[in-house]
Formats: sequence, structure tokens, C-alpha cells
Amino acid sequence: MRKLTMDELGRKTIHQFKVADKTPLVLVLDNVRSMHNVGSVFRTADAFLLQGMVLCGYTPTPPHRDIHKTALGATETVDWQYLPTTLDAVQQLQAAGYNVMAVEQAAQSVMLDAFTPPANQPLALVFGNEVSGVDAAVMQLVNGCIEIPQSGMKHSLNISVSAGIVVWDIFAKLKK
Repeated sequence: MRKLTMDELGRKTIHQFKVADKTPLVLVLDNVRSMHNVGSVFRTADAFLLQGMVLCGYTPTPPHRDIHKTALGATETVDWQYLPTTLDAVQQLQAAGYNVMAVEQAAQSVMLDAFTPPANQPLALVFGNEVSGVDAAVMQLVNGCIEIPQSGMKHSLNISVSAGIVVWDIFAKLKK
């Protein structure tokens, strides 16, 4: 077995990425503190050709070297915007026809393995702060909640890891 060369990977240029058909999924970051987490989520959004990201509250925004360190150029490919509050983001996305789901441990959450993405409606996922999770006021506004099943003691994942797990699962389900 051998590793693929850069040429064999079929990497898109920035222009090719911008004009490619996107996965109908937007990620919303609700007061995420870490620039490294933000950069990592950008890379995940790039890897799965997501429609974009919305950075809210005190979530750091590009350009910044600590975001770039983990994004590795994904801030140039993934469309993103900043909104002062996550409530604004959720309301705007819902008004645009998105089904907005929080990714959180909550009463009435749907386990990720049981979640079926809507077939004909774009989806937005809200990921919360590293310590306090998705804001309680946002939880009242979202259309539902997805939870990652966990069996260990901590029942806690880094936000960038959570984003990777959930985005991959939804991407795979949408591509079936």
C-alpha cells in the first residue's frame, strides 16, 4: 500500500470550491472561545463542501494566525459571516427555510445515529461554547436537538471533534 500523492488527491482550487455544488448544511458557532477550534471547524466545513458557517458572539473571526494555524486555508474557501448573536443567526436561518438543530445534550434530543436529515430542506447546526454549550435562549428557538451517543465517564467532547462526528454522519446520510 502507498500513500496518494498531492496530484492524486484531486484537491480543488479556491475557484473550483466556490463554484462546486455544496452540501446543504451550515454550521453556527455559538460563543466558541478557542481560535484553534474555530480553525478546525473551518477545515471540517471545507472537507465536506458545506454551504458555510456563521460565527456568533465572541467567537473569533478570521483573519487571525491562530485560526489559520488549524484552518490551513479553509477560511479562504468556506463562506462565512459574523453575527452579533446566535439568536440573530437562528432567526435568519429559519426565515431562509433552514431546519436549525442544536448539537447538545438535552431533554428530547435525538441521538445522532437515529437522526435523519430532512430530504428537501437545508440544515443548520448550532455548536456551543466549550464550557457552557449552546445558550439556553438559543435552545428555546431551535427546531430540535441532536445528541452524540457517548458511553464513557466524561460525556464531553471537544467542539471541533463534535463537529467532525456530526458533519461526517450527516454528509454520509445525505449522500446515500
